[in-house]
Formats: sequence, C-alpha cells, structure tokens
Amino acid sequence: MKTYFLIIAIATTVTFAKANNQPYEMIIEGVKVVVQPAGNDIVEIRTIIKGGVQNYPENKAGIESLAMMALTECGTELRDKNDFKNKLDAVGAIVTGVAGKDYATFRMNCIKMDFETVWPLYVEALLQPKFDLKEFGRIKQDAINNLNARESEPDASIDKFAEKIAFAGQDYAKDPDGSATNLHSLTAVETNDYYDSVLTKSRLLMVVVADLDKESLASKLKTLLAGVKPGKPFLLRKSSFSSTKNRFTAAPKALATNYIEGITGGPAPGSKDFNAFNVAMRILSDRHFLEVREKNGLSYAPQSWFSGSATSSSRIAVSTTEPNKYITVFYSMLSKIKKDGFKDEEVKNMKTTYLTAFYRSQETNAAQAATLAASEVLHNNWRRTLTLLEDIGKLTTPEINKVFNTYIGNFSWVYHGNLNQVNTTLYTGI
Repeated sequence: MKTYFLIIAIATTVTFAKANNQPYEMIIEGVKVVVQPAGNDIVEIRTIIKGGVQNYPENKAGIESLAMMALTECGTELRDKNDFKNKLDAVGAIVTGVAGKDYATFRMNCIKMDFETVWPLYVEALLQPKFDLKEFGRIKQDAINNLNARESEPDASIDKFAEKIAFAGQDYAKDPDGSATNLHSLTAVETNDYYDSVLTKSRLLMVVVADLDKESLASKLKTLLAGVKPGKPFLLRKSSFSSTKNRFTAAPKALATNYIEGITGGPAPGSKDFNAFNVAMRILSDRHFLEVREKNGLSYAPQSWFSGSATSSSRIAVSTTEPNKYITVFYSMLSKIKKDGFKDEEVKNMKTTYLTAFYRSQETNAAQAATLAASEVLHNNWRRTLTLLEDIGKLTTPEINKVFNTYIGNFSWVYHGNLNQVNTTLYTGI
C-alpha cells in the first residue's frame, strides 16, 4: 500500500524548541552539516550524496545502489565483512547505505555511549571500502533476485511501468535498483570507480541528529571530510511532470484484478505552491477513497498521493475488476472538484490532520534526519518547517483550490491486466 512522500523538514515540537537546543548548521571543509540536538541518547548521522538518477546513464542504473550496499557488505581495507559486522553487532549499532532517485544515504545509528566505537567503523566504510570481488558477486546476485521478486509484485510492477512511460527520455525513468541486465554487466572495479567519482565534497551533505558536543563533532567531521576530494560543482536539477494530452499505455498481465496508475503534475520542491498542493492532494485522497471504495465498491484500496521529489508529480492508483466504471467515477469526481473546489471544512480538518501526522512521524532520530536531508537537498532549506505550523495554518481554501487546478491536468495512464476489460478512449478522450 502506498504512502505519501512528505518532502518537509523536521518540525519544531515542544521538545525541539528549547532555546539552548535549537538546530544549527556548520560549513566544514566546504560541506554543509545540519545538526539537530536530539534530547535523547541515540546518535543518528547521515552522509548524503546528491544526484541520484542524475548521476549515471540508463545503462548503468543500479550502480549507485550496488555501491552503497558494498560499503558494508564487501568489507573494508582494514577488515573483512564478518569482522566489520561483528563489531557493530557487539554494540547493536547500524551502519548501512541506500540509493534513491534524488540522493544516496549512508547512515549510522547507535547509542551515545557507543559512539566512539561506531564512528571509526562508519568512517572506515565510507572512505576505505574494499569492494571485495567475492562479496561483490554475492550482493550483485542478491540484488538481481530482489529485482525479480519485486517484478512479481503487482504494486511495484505498475509503479515501475508508470514511471518508465511517463518519464520516458528523462532521468526519472531510471530505476535506482537498475535492471537484471545492467547488474549482470557491472563489475566491482567499475562500481568502485563510480563510487569514487561521486564521493566529492561538492555533492555531500551531512546530517546529525544527536546530543554531541559541538566542538568534538566538528573535529571528527573535519577529519572525515579532509579525506574527500573537492569535486566539480553540482546542482540537482528540478522539474515538474507535464503532458500535452491524456495518454494510455497497457500491457497484458494474467492477474486476478487489473492495476491502473496515472501520473500528472505537481509543484517542484522549493516553490511557493508546495505546501498548499500537499494539503490539496491529501483531501483528494480522502475523496478518491470515498467515491471509489465506499460509494461504488470498485476497489479495496484506491490511492492518491503527491511525490514532491526532484521531478515532481501526482499519482493515482487503483486495482479493480471494472476499469471502465472506475475511470468514469474518477473523472466525474475530478470534474466536480475543479468546478466547485474543496470545502472550507475539508481544508480546515486536513490542515490539522496533516500537521498531526507529520509531528507523529518525527518521533525517531532516524525520521528526523531523513526529513532534514530531504528538505535541504530538494528545497535547499532544511529550516523550512521551523515555520511549518504557521505556514500551513495560514493557507486558505481559495489558494488550495487554485494550486490543485493549476497542477492537476493531463494524465499518463498505465494498465496491467486484461486488455479486453478496458476501453482506452475513456482514459484519453480520444
């Protein structure tokens, strides 16, 4: 089941708002470091490598994901994989990496009393990975197996198909996990070289959520970053999906039900419309669920969400045995919203629901670090939700209706299922 991808920074709850416990930033060795005092004994540190799918061509998609896994799964120049993992297991710490569409993350998590033990291991994996040939072969095969397994999952398969069609010819059509063909061709040496090419100060962001002495932390980060080369200037490109007309692309699949996904527009991160549109899409999600499931019984879990990432878009997804009736209901609902707008009461209630859900989502240091990272990379502003409560509170119904009508336009629809059950003209109007 899909969830909203919230591109907003950490909220200033009562715990975070103490005068002597405010978040701050430092520039160390030319790299921005964002620090959020935690108010607990957990240490969460993240090294962010910006770029994601913009860093490699289509035929190398998957290379960054393999590289991030290799940092901890292939050992280091100082110790093999088992020795490295045993030292982490002894203190219950986590050191791991993952690649995404917009950036890669290499993180560590431990309790404060074990920080001096875990930090050297983290630095070692980041700066001295081994890319052992045997272990690399193992993680490559695991990645291929995971890709094949994901392809057999209808929700994951339709997501991938939707992005491939909607973003054809663009960076966002690439899957960070790559393809089996790509992964088979990648070597340990090539992947190591790739990692070396993107591990540059110009692409890095450091995020710390922990109660650590500022001077001691700065000293440790300076030592780490001194071992990273400067690199060429890098700027993450941002855009918003748009289509000149409604499109429909189908692929036959023998499924118990048909899977449908539509992609349309949304404001780019950092734009003035972002918060208002986020609220609008949440109201649409409620309306969509009510109309499709509650009133018409057409799907168990119809979904709508806003993917406010570097290539911003809005998504509609449903599984149904009646695709023609579904799209009729959907377009009727959409037409009514565009004509009459959302109601004041809906907007008031959703603003409260939105804020409450966000604050609750930030209960862990890891969640706070993830949100700070996304806000800085995508919005160029990790501080943006220091005023979140005020900014959401002052949004008006006319403003929310206006941004909804601005960005919800033509759809790129994709379909997996029985082709005999769907009338394509109902989706395209052609």
